[in-house]
Amino acid sequence: MFKKKRPLQSKSEIVLRNIVVTFLVVYMGIFLVVPIVMAFLGSFHLWNPLNGTYKFIGIDNYIRMFQYPTFWTAMVNTLIFCAVVVLFRVLLGLGLAYAITSKMTRHKTFFRTVFYMPTVTPLVAVAFVWKIMYNPQFGLIDQVLGLDVNWLYSSSLALPAVMLMTIWKDFGYAVILFMSGLLSVPSDYYEAAHIDGANAWQTFRNITLPLLKPTMIFVVITSIISYLQAYVPVMVMTKGGPGTTTYLSSYLVYDQAFVKYNFGYASAIAFFILILTAVLTVVSFKVTGEKA
Repeated sequence: MFKKKRPLQSKSEIVLRNIVVTFLVVYMGIFLVVPIVMAFLGSFHLWNPLNGTYKFIGIDNYIRMFQYPTFWTAMVNTLIFCAVVVLFRVLLGLGLAYAITSKMTRHKTFFRTVFYMPTVTPLVAVAFVWKIMYNPQFGLIDQVLGLDVNWLYSSSLALPAVMLMTIWKDFGYAVILFMSGLLSVPSDYYEAAHIDGANAWQTFRNITLPLLKPTMIFVVITSIISYLQAYVPVMVMTKGGPGTTTYLSSYLVYDQAFVKYNFGYASAIAFFILILTAVLTVVSFKVTGEKA
């Protein structure tokens, strides 16, 4: 039997394909390449678009960045924010995914939907609702707990309060991914472990966790990349306050660019964040690619 030859593309299909490719190239150039190039060049300039200032100053913005105390405050806050939120995202996501996929759990679709709903809810709306819940006068949290705490105006509680909202908002994403990983584990492994007399903890530690390692690495790396650029929660809930206690790196870029109009300095910070994000992205693709 001779294989049928694939029919040649018509002229209209070729033209449509070329239009789509051209559109994608132009789109990527305008909205990705051009902003990156402008930020990179601007980071070497004293740049204020309000008064038309665009003066080359070399690496002064980068030197200033590393000497600026608020930059280190923002970076430390960002690292703490990432570490805590990623840790609880993984623990809650894995624990709830394991509970939902258990044979004893009923109505799995219902629980999967409930836990995933906050993830698909707009972040601005969630942050605004939680800001109201944190209100010391009529907020739900203080009323339920019987407290009188001004969460978002406390230098020691504001950042943890933002973290708590972010964990609640995002852990459903990890639940779905871990559920997919758990459901892909061959049942033969568990049957063999049961025959060998392994208990639930031994089965989880020696079978489930090793087979979920690629999924866990993916969740951790993508979460770090996302939270390195976290901006909306701080903008909506605290605006960096009180003082600079909730400044994150991306919010610092916004503050320098659109509040203080130091576009050159903001570009240096943004490019530094871009380099970190790019490195973590390459690592995540490499790790997941090797596992695949």
